[in-house]
Amino acid sequence: MLDNDNDLESLGPLKVLRVQGDPDAPTVVLFHGYGASAFDLFPIHEVLVTDQKFNWVFPHGHLSIPLMPGYSGRAWFPIDMAALEEAIRNNDFRNFADKDPEGMDVARQAAYLMLDALGVPWNQLILGGFSQGAMLATDLTLRNEEIAKGLMILSGALVNESLWKELAPKKSNLRFFQSHGEFDPILGYANAKKLEKLLRNSGLLGEFIAFNGGHEIPAPVVQGISRYLNSLS
Repeated sequence: MLDNDNDLESLGPLKVLRVQGDPDAPTVVLFHGYGASAFDLFPIHEVLVTDQKFNWVFPHGHLSIPLMPGYSGRAWFPIDMAALEEAIRNNDFRNFADKDPEGMDVARQAAYLMLDALGVPWNQLILGGFSQGAMLATDLTLRNEEIAKGLMILSGALVNESLWKELAPKKSNLRFFQSHGEFDPILGYANAKKLEKLLRNSGLLGEFIAFNGGHEIPAPVVQGISRYLNSLS
């Protein structure tokens, strides 16, 4: 099990964990959530049941986030934790749909440079992520002129709605996978369904897995990811 920064390698401006698979297989790039790291999502590739041996890239957030004395995590863009805690107390879940979250532009630029350094054609790239990593993956996929092979949105959210609504129809050949907990206290379920509707109304096909849970990746979602990746291979 990898568990320290010595296992990371540089790819453009970012550090990443990489798993080499079949050279002819697609590459999955999976962005972690707020306060996590490249190591958090890394184990998922070990439990998936896929026909092909995919190549994997787990980027490490460029921002360092203090979690508690002596401990820190990584992030793609900052979150106002006081505002988030108040929103949870008031059952008023965060909604980014009217604009880009602050700092998303910096994360997007770093991620594109990392993907350029990776050198995999977009038609062989499957982008995905969890939480704010899912927002970033969706944004990268919709903004890029070339169409990715796939998109996995794990407990993500709709951001910059007007722009995504404009861009999504240009990706109507893309098949996506989306999952969300019905009782997610961080990123509300209704917002996730709104994102699904935007994608479907734009002509994209995909699978949405709703589960009885919160902000997490439970076993049914892992099984769904396996099915999805097999459908793309």
